Amino acid sequence: MREIKAETITEVIRNLCIEANVYLPCDLEKTIEDSRKTEENTSARAILQDLTDNLKAAQQMQIPICQDTGMAVIFAEIGQEVHIQGDFEAAVNEGVSKGYVEGLLRCSVVGDPLRRVNTDDNTPAVIHTKLVPGDKIHLQVAPKGFGSENMSRMKMFNPSAKVEDIVAFVKESVEVAGSNPCPPVVVGVGIGGDFEYCAFLAKKALCRDVSVRNPDEFYADLEQKMLDEINTLDVGPQGFGGNTTALAVMIEAYPTHIAGLPVAVNMGCHVTRHKSQTI
Repeated sequence: MREIKAETITEVIRNLCIEANVYLPCDLEKTIEDSRKTEENTSARAILQDLTDNLKAAQQMQIPICQDTGMAVIFAEIGQEVHIQGDFEAAVNEGVSKGYVEGLLRCSVVGDPLRRVNTDDNTPAVIHTKLVPGDKIHLQVAPKGFGSENMSRMKMFNPSAKVEDIVAFVKESVEVAGSNPCPPVVVGVGIGGDFEYCAFLAKKALCRDVSVRNPDEFYADLEQKMLDEINTLDVGPQGFGGNTTALAVMIEAYPTHIAGLPVAVNMGCHVTRHKSQTI
């Protein structure tokens, strides 16, 4: 049994919160840069260049990529041969608190959804924990801004729905969102499971490297089909038109009930942030 102190988890989460808000994943940064080369709209190309310049400025000045530093979403895979010395969730939330306060990141969490009083340290985080084999802990921090989160949708399809119906729903979701989620967007799609797990799949999909396709060829092809359809919408970068409305579509699928076909769309803005570390 491997012992890991809660303080170690706190320190890792603190650093990941800061790094995720300052550095965009390299694969996504490259995708934005590459999309400028294929964008046909002159204004859209200029906007994509501005977005790229913004990413580089954030790195150079060590400031957040976006003013909305998000609600901290934590995906934790905990090895079954690990014993944590202390309270795991308390350690994670302390790390989020330190990261946002010491990193001078905007604190955007209210302690109650109706009373709306700010907690002043961006806690509590949304924590998803999974037990896995081994003696390590893998932590992934995904700050989620709500300009994009608010544009997310879910639909409980009839199991007789066709693939084309799902593609149309995803495309419609991006069209309805328009410029609100700061396009070009990254689209996470969850298919299957039940009501809440489908939404989880869509959120988890946004943490995948955008250059990596679904390992199932059927879903990999469906990702490309959805991306192609979305990019005919002419929403474009920041909503000013163009053929770069989405940078990537990522699908995660899971078994479901014979009577259902849940589909969730979790929208990610052009700065779909995530950073991970294994302890």
